[in-house]
Amino acid sequence: MKMSTLLALVLVLTGGVAATAPAYAADPSCHFLPVGDSSANLQHAQSVAVLYSENTLNTLEYLEQYHAVAVNGAKNPQMDVRISNAFVSSSDPKLAINWLMGSLQKEFASVTVYDNLDAVVQAHPDVVVMLDTYSRLVSKRNNQVEARFMAKFYDSNLQYIGKAEGSREQQMPSVWVHGKAAPEIAAQISQQTELQVNALKQFDVSLRALVSSGNVARVASN
Repeated sequence: MKMSTLLALVLVLTGGVAATAPAYAADPSCHFLPVGDSSANLQHAQSVAVLYSENTLNTLEYLEQYHAVAVNGAKNPQMDVRISNAFVSSSDPKLAINWLMGSLQKEFASVTVYDNLDAVVQAHPDVVVMLDTYSRLVSKRNNQVEARFMAKFYDSNLQYIGKAEGSREQQMPSVWVHGKAAPEIAAQISQQTELQVNALKQFDVSLRALVSSGNVARVASN
């Protein structure tokens, strides 16, 4: 396939993707004011209620749109399958959420997602988590790839306990440069997946440390 044709197809594949990721809100826990420091510790036996922040909801919508364009573009018989697969895999909107929920489920007795704070209050969980995620993927106008994951923990009175977080960002060389072969373009796009996974692994380390510190504090107090 001629390079000009290959680049044109990549442009078609990403042409429908939003040029910018959703705006990032710096304070995902603004609805939990006033926030004080809790004396509670995190423990494996606790029940956890999860709320998605505005960042998370916007990011999910952004990834779903990006993924839909990638899946549609992959149907083009002229598109190199390695490139289309890389776009589809790296934009999986469930990758981060499924990973994060799985991480919480490994650390706590029960984990349930709720639509709003009223439902959480009625459920009387031991711990409330505000799950905040943000992603930005490559597009024709953007080479800065980002993945940020944070879980803020609160006690049953919505007083702040602590947070677990992981983040990565990377400036990627443009995939729309003439002279690149399909395998090189695909490998470059796949770096988006690697970046997200590395940020998620960092989150896991942070989460385990946070829960472990709570269990150590509990044992010390007995």
